Amino acid sequence: MTTLPDRTVSAPTHDEIFTAHEGGKLGTALTSPLRDARDLAVAYTPGVAEVSRAIAAEPALAARYTWTSRLVAVVSDGTAVLGLGDIGPRAALPVMEGKSALFKTFGGLDSIPLVLDTTDVDEIVETLVRLRPSFGAVNLEDVAAPRCFELERRLIEALDCPVMHDDQHGTAIVLLAALRGAAAVQGRALASLRVVISGAGAAGVACARILRAAGVVDVTVLDSRGIVVAGRAGVTGEKALLAAETNPRGLTGGPAEALAGADVFVGLSCAKLPEELLSTMAPEAMVFALSNPDPEVHPDVAARYAAIVATGRSDFPNQINNVLAFPGVFRGALDAGARRITEAMKLAAAEAIFAVASEDLAADRIVPSPFDPRVAPAVSRAVAEAAVTEH
Repeated sequence: MTTLPDRTVSAPTHDEIFTAHEGGKLGTALTSPLRDARDLAVAYTPGVAEVSRAIAAEPALAARYTWTSRLVAVVSDGTAVLGLGDIGPRAALPVMEGKSALFKTFGGLDSIPLVLDTTDVDEIVETLVRLRPSFGAVNLEDVAAPRCFELERRLIEALDCPVMHDDQHGTAIVLLAALRGAAAVQGRALASLRVVISGAGAAGVACARILRAAGVVDVTVLDSRGIVVAGRAGVTGEKALLAAETNPRGLTGGPAEALAGADVFVGLSCAKLPEELLSTMAPEAMVFALSNPDPEVHPDVAARYAAIVATGRSDFPNQINNVLAFPGVFRGALDAGARRITEAMKLAAAEAIFAVASEDLAADRIVPSPFDPRVAPAVSRAVAEAAVTEH
């Protein structure tokens, strides 16, 4: 059992929030000054024609002489926005602007929010293929499962640049880093842990797979109908593939059966976790209640039973925040000129985050702060090195 420190971040007021968003959160800035006629002749006509001719003769020069080598398209159809669900592209735009702000602040990357007024996978793929000369990478955001799996696969096949659905893989990378940190605090090996993941959507599937790739043997996944197991009603498509990769003991039933004796609970759904089930977990359990803004179980309640508690919120310790991963992942991929973000690059990112945290590990510090200036550069280097090694 552990006692959580007092909250350190006060909730923002309604007026403060809307004032900060008024007029949007983004703008553009020049990298070369426009002070006089000579600057204009260099940046625009006639000087720009020389650069355009050079790129026309050698298209690869666009990466050097335009911003595409550091420009990420942040793309959403607005169907799975935060915990708000399918609220549409316009309502998704403030979130995408926020994501772009994070890219710039933490990764030094420019990005453009693109909210698309379609949920048709073919149309989204076609749109981004046609826009490809304008950007260097694609960050998919807030696209509902199971469509997000097909969309990401299709875009990876269609585009010759890094593509990552952050709701899946950013979450998975930071969760793995956090679990490494928690296991290190307790002196335990990842392979020994029994992990239960509540949620078989985008994040749940990706988290299950990266934990398996990192050596966690016993991973059980729950959806709204219970344990994901082959042959159960509703276990088709992506869930059927997941069933084949997880639940090695062949468990059936629901949360009670899954959590009995489990070492780790990972919440990635809106389903609430009854307090009485926490008491059935193994000693020194870990609870990662990651739904936002309302965790599956309140951290103060979880702390009555678990030795380590993490949430997705900024007002409790151990925030599992994607911003620890995605700026460095995209920066590293773009710096290396990678055409894909591979599993090896994701594992390298998680290891880099853990390495930063390992210098100051504790039960309430299993991951670094999102504002730790070491994180993004460390992740970027690790991802770039993994990309070069794989090339």
